[in-house]
Amino acid sequence: MSYFTLKNGERLYYEDTGAGEQTVVMLHGWTSSHEVFAPAVPAISRKARCITYDHRGHGGSREANGEQVTMDTLAGDLNEMITGLGLRDITLLGWSMGAGVVMDYTSVYGCGALRRVVLCDMTPKQINDDDWKLGLYQGKYTKEDMDRDAGKEFFPLYREFALGAIPKLKKVPAFLLKKPLKEKLAACDEGVLRSLSRSMKEKDFRTAVEEINVPVHYFYAVPGSLFSPDLADWYAKHVRAPYHPVAFRDSTHMLISDHPDLFAQEVIRALES
Repeated sequence: MSYFTLKNGERLYYEDTGAGEQTVVMLHGWTSSHEVFAPAVPAISRKARCITYDHRGHGGSREANGEQVTMDTLAGDLNEMITGLGLRDITLLGWSMGAGVVMDYTSVYGCGALRRVVLCDMTPKQINDDDWKLGLYQGKYTKEDMDRDAGKEFFPLYREFALGAIPKLKKVPAFLLKKPLKEKLAACDEGVLRSLSRSMKEKDFRTAVEEINVPVHYFYAVPGSLFSPDLADWYAKHVRAPYHPVAFRDSTHMLISDHPDLFAQEVIRALES
């Protein structure tokens, strides 16, 4: 068990496994933790050093919530870890919100420490409008929805997100689903989750994507759930660096847990590219 101490004294839980010339830093999604990568880390760590950690307000970093936490905060935390641990030539891999952190990081700190980035099933802009239909809930989530959600109790908001990410949960009776979802939320700080939810939705990383100057790999779910597979084509048109899309067939947004062996294989393939 290891903790990285940030400049403000907050501590982030992280795990550092494996060895090799290359380093992979993996960033989890909203309401998740480093454990989402656990099924794939053993295979990847035979090829490279793997660093996984919990964002503020999540999992082992649940108590790192002494200030308002936004996407910019998480990008700053990532920069502190990269600098503090002396990392370079990094494969920076983010899934869901973690991919948003990758985009935020590159927009502020550039790609000097990076060898490549791997974005997993994430849009650069969550809010849909007349000119953008590749956002949250496959083009259906608008600013009006975001403003409406601001007044909701938190559990129904999270339940809607979970059902969107894992559609098969819709078949589970509500009274049976409530307990595991409550347990999932108990591992997180609600204030941090609310702040990050809004911060993600206010961001537009489309220009940031065009400015990434290291190879970009995009892992995406087919048929998908939260986001449209058509995002792969958008990235193909707007990523100016070498671009490598990888489709995960028969997947929801939870493509890592849907296909852990394939996920590990594709990360290793990216490392070898």
